[in-house]
Amino acid sequence: MREPAAAANINARIARQVRTRRAALRLSLDALAANCSVSRSMISLIERGESSPTAVVLEKIATGLGLPLAALFADPTAPIDPVARAAGRVSWRDPQSGYLRRNISPANFPSPLQIVEVELPAGARVAYETGARQIGIHQQIWVRQGSLDLTLGRRTYRLGEGDCLAMQLNEPTVFRNRTRKPARYVVVLASQP
Repeated sequence: MREPAAAANINARIARQVRTRRAALRLSLDALAANCSVSRSMISLIERGESSPTAVVLEKIATGLGLPLAALFADPTAPIDPVARAAGRVSWRDPQSGYLRRNISPANFPSPLQIVEVELPAGARVAYETGARQIGIHQQIWVRQGSLDLTLGRRTYRLGEGDCLAMQLNEPTVFRNRTRKPARYVVVLASQP
């Protein structure tokens, strides 16, 4: 799939997920904007698929909707299947940091776990400002290549190749690659109501 077509596909998927979840929660654009500290106009642009939002903006919206970030990239039209084929995966690139993410888990399969693959470019930094969430989200970060500094609240963990960090998403979180090579890691998420 060519890059522009893939970007349009993933933006349409994000738009559909935000619209559908907001409608299910019976939230107006203004109410969601107040819940997540993202402007009403930005949410509207995202819902129409007319914006390429950053990871930070998407994480705020996901939190305001009571979802893990990975849920915004899911394909609600995919058939329920316990197997996720490599050829069917779509990548998303953060326009601000350049980080690349890909949902690995089977779409729509009922499981409390989700697996996401991430590549953080050399020198990149992504800071998620959201702290406490309506749902408990636990995750483990497994570094497959390179190294990564992960700051959770006030504590920073330096993770090297093969290291794995277990954490709960309940404080602001910063991912940083201080090296000259990309860092590749796997994120395993589990949500609790």
